This record gives sequence, structure tokens and C-alpha cells, in this order.
Amino acid sequence: MVGTTASGKSAAALDAAWTRPDVEIVAVDSMTVYRAMDIATAKPTPDERSRVRHHLLDLVDPEEEFTVSMFKSAAAEALRDIEARGGRALLVGGTGLYVRAVVDDLSVPGRYPDIAARLEAEADLAGSAAALHARLATLDPVAASRMHPENRRRVIRALEVTIGSGRPFSSYGPGLEVYPPTRFVQLGIAFDPVAVDRRIDARIARWLGAGLLEEVRALAERPEGLSRTARQALGYKELLEHLEGRCSLEEALERVAQRTRAFARRQWAWFRRDPRISWLGAEEDPAEALGTLLDGDGRSGPTRPMRD
Repeated sequence: MVGTTASGKSAAALDAAWTRPDVEIVAVDSMTVYRAMDIATAKPTPDERSRVRHHLLDLVDPEEEFTVSMFKSAAAEALRDIEARGGRALLVGGTGLYVRAVVDDLSVPGRYPDIAARLEAEADLAGSAAALHARLATLDPVAASRMHPENRRRVIRALEVTIGSGRPFSSYGPGLEVYPPTRFVQLGIAFDPVAVDRRIDARIARWLGAGLLEEVRALAERPEGLSRTARQALGYKELLEHLEGRCSLEEALERVAQRTRAFARRQWAWFRRDPRISWLGAEEDPAEALGTLLDGDGRSGPTRPMRD
């Protein structure tokens, strides 16, 4: 099951899984993989984990980098384990690339940080990604044809892989714009901006009351520090800036709200392009719809992964 942040997907999955002992939840989220980052990542509580078995939580420490390929490998292992025990996997999350990595078995290229840094510097000097796109068109015309010349992030990533691996970026697959057939049944909660924005505000207040500032302070005091990825997590980035004296608490919380609302809209833009997702309307109960799917024709085998 998929959906934006604060869409209610995790609650729906828990409700459906509690009454079906063979269903286990596989979290598809780029931040719940980090230990000691519990509150603003909205991890399931210890009580929820005791009622429904969860996978892919707390995989690495906050100072460690975690990649899509690492997640794909961990997810494959979790699915094999669930299937071997005769269970069914319910994939629940909102990290679109991680979802696609599992659902479509993406061939994920490696990372070449030194090359990427050099390309970023070149783009800064040039003032745009157009010159880099022209270079990509020479090295990998297929990849270049799939992206806008000014899409800096994608152009640099394609060049990073092409130069670093010595293999065209396009050779890793048809790209994220292609949605091939998949064995995964996909259900999504349609985006309701008014409801989601309201839930985001309530979440932030709840997180603060649950001790988020103290959690972030403990992370900031870790001698190992935080990885580049972990530092960007919603809620953590802004409160770290507050603790570093760069803004007031009120300003930090407002930035959390603004950034989370923008993130939800990017998630919706990503997921709505996938024609394979069946979307639930506002009048439908997500837990009930998911339960019906779990009990109905959707079973294609002992493992029935979905995403939320």
C-alpha cells in the first residue's frame, strides 16, 4: 500500500494485519531504516510491533549512509523469509524509489561520490546543467533523450554512473517512466491536500510532545555524527538547525510543516504517474479495502507484497 506522508496508510495496514496472523508488514521508507530516529519517522510503536511482525526497521546507525541497492537487497531477504514461513508480505511506505526498486526489481547503479562532486562543481560554474547534458548526449544518447537538459539532478546522476561504471546509464533499464507488468498488487490512498495538511500539523505537535526535540538533541550529541542522508530527514534537519542556533524553535517547526507539505505533494506527483496503482477515494475505508484485497482474489501465491 502506498500513499503520501500523513495519508493514514500505516494505520490502515496495521488494522488489516492485526486480524490476519499470516500477514507481516515490510516498511518501505528511506528513514525508518535508521536506529534512534523513531519519533519523526513515525515508526510503529513497540506495542504495534508486538502485534504485527515488521521488517526493514532499524537496519543501520544514523551515521551510516544507506542506499537504494542496500534496501533492495534487504527487502529481497525479508520477502524470502516471509515466503519460506508461509506468510504474506504487506509492503507499506511512501519512498517512491524504494517502492519501485522492489516492485520492479530495478537494476540500481552504484554511487561514485567523487565523480558526482566534480560534476556538481562543473554545473555550478556553468550556471546550468545544459553543458553536462550535451556531454551526456555524446556518451549516452539514449539516457540524454529521456531527460530535460535542465534537470540537473538527473543529468548529473546519469553522467556519474556512465563515467564511474564505464557503462551507459541507459543500460541499467528503461527508466522510471516505464511501468512494466508486476506480480505486486498495488493499492494507494489518494491525496487529499486539506486532510493531509491538517494531519501534518497535528503530527508535529504530537511529535514535540513525545520528545522529538530531546531525540534530536541526543542524535546531535553522538560523537559519530549523522550521515548526509539522515541529516535530511523531515523534522530532524530543522530541529538540528535550531539546536545549532540557526533559528528559533518556532521557526524550525514552521519549516518542518512547510517542508513536509511540499514533500507530500512530491510523493503524490510520483505515485499518481503509476497506472498500476488502484486508488482509494475519500469515501472508502483504507483498512477495510485492504482487508478485502487480502481476503479476495488478490492472492497470487504465498507471498503477496503490496505497498503503501
